[in-house]
Amino acid sequence: MRQVFENWLEKYFGSEETILLSILLLSSIIIVVLLGRVLGPLFAALIIAFILQGLVNKLQSLGLSKTFSVSLAYAVFMLLMFSVAIGAVPIIGEQMSVLLSELPLIVSQLQDLLKQFPERYSEYLTAEQVNIIWLRLSNELGGFIEQLLSFSINSFPSLIGLLIYLFVVPLLVFFMLKDQSFLIDFVLGLLPKNRPMMTAIWAEMDIQVSNYIRGKAIEIIVVGMASLVTFIWLDLKYAALLALFVGLSVLVPYIGAAVVTIPVLLVGYTQWGLGADFLWLLVTYGVIQFLDGNLLVPILFSEVNNLHPVSIITAVLLFGGIWGFWGVFFAIPLATLVKAIYNVWPNLSLDESF
Repeated sequence: MRQVFENWLEKYFGSEETILLSILLLSSIIIVVLLGRVLGPLFAALIIAFILQGLVNKLQSLGLSKTFSVSLAYAVFMLLMFSVAIGAVPIIGEQMSVLLSELPLIVSQLQDLLKQFPERYSEYLTAEQVNIIWLRLSNELGGFIEQLLSFSINSFPSLIGLLIYLFVVPLLVFFMLKDQSFLIDFVLGLLPKNRPMMTAIWAEMDIQVSNYIRGKAIEIIVVGMASLVTFIWLDLKYAALLALFVGLSVLVPYIGAAVVTIPVLLVGYTQWGLGADFLWLLVTYGVIQFLDGNLLVPILFSEVNNLHPVSIITAVLLFGGIWGFWGVFFAIPLATLVKAIYNVWPNLSLDESF
């Protein structure tokens, strides 16, 4: 038995680099699990820096100096951040407040809709079954409303955290852009010089992560703005708030679009009923989702390795459960990292269909 174990260690952990890589991976997992929330501003800054680095590279390719390129890209970022804070946040906050005040009316209309089902589809659904469904829904909605109402009471720590983000994140972004080469050289200096496995993983992940983050940022903006224009054109209530939800839903492949469809259609039904306006909402919203999945995503993520849908959903559930929002956001890059490590690890291989 001992000999079998020693042979297994020699086969999969026979080099210094595999041992070091294992220690780094284990340490990273422990740090993320224990300090994931604390390191939130750092991860947010990394994402923004990745996005802005593309603009910096483009400006430098036009012949501008690195200092001027970094300064211009950072100025664009700060202008956008203040524009969102001054323009979008108050509108979304107001619509959220109105939605909360009208939530009992929406719940009442939903109850009336459910009560009609036994009359129209008595062969499939009885009044008793509807009552059971409504009881479960009302319990879930009651808990959700209670959480929303208690949020305002317990929001002071969240406001402090928001202020920290507003101050720390822009500062970190500036220094990450300004001292990019120094920071990369510092990290590489901590690693052994002979590191073929790590080099192979980094070469793949550098392309994957940068393309994914920039692609997701563009997808959120395009889908969110398309939804906003459509909802305003249809005169849908809470247009900005719902457009924000639809834009952010692209962070969760497959699941996000399905989940966000519920509030969009529910608001549309309570506003118009099952009429022509509701049909227009259904069609235009379906077109947005279709174009996103079949046109925008292939264009933005053509250079990103295709992962099987089961792998993506599993990664979202697993990393989201461990790391919350950041786990959901980085689910696909982390799944790609697992695949890259598997492919370069000695005596292991992974089929491309993973």
